Amino acid sequence: MFSKLHIWNNKKAKTTLDTQRWEKRLQKEMFGLARSPPSGICLGSGDGEEELDDLGNWSVSMEGPEGSIYQGEQFTLKFQFTRKYPFDSPQVMFVGSSIPVHPHVYSNGHICLSILSEDWSPALGVEAVCLSIASMLSSCKEKKRPPDNSFYIKTCHKNPKKTRWWYHDENI
Repeated sequence: MFSKLHIWNNKKAKTTLDTQRWEKRLQKEMFGLARSPPSGICLGSGDGEEELDDLGNWSVSMEGPEGSIYQGEQFTLKFQFTRKYPFDSPQVMFVGSSIPVHPHVYSNGHICLSILSEDWSPALGVEAVCLSIASMLSSCKEKKRPPDNSFYIKTCHKNPKKTRWWYHDENI
């Protein structure tokens, strides 16, 4: 009986330790983005009224990159983190009424970007994801939806991480 109790306590301690690591990592990233955000990126919706009171759900405001076809536009990204972060990538998608028209962004806000799935690394973070998305938008020359947009939005899972992406265009 003592050994079962000991095993249970080890599992509980591991869960507590994982939670502490998750919280510390997210708090560190949140503080860094709030203190010195990359150009055109800020925590919250950008209107200054929203506070981030849920560590597992973030809203990030992003301006269309300067010199791109999205310059002057404003977008909102929603980040959702599991307790496995940073070993598991966050769920990231565009939300709101202004979802960019882009060959790798579906009209429901899902983003086809390899670092959000199989190319994720724990060394990456929110800032790296935002900069990758800004880079993706910067390199686009024509506003158009992915060719399979209509089919995808009818058949996809609500969580874009459940999608098996097919990366077929390295130019954008």
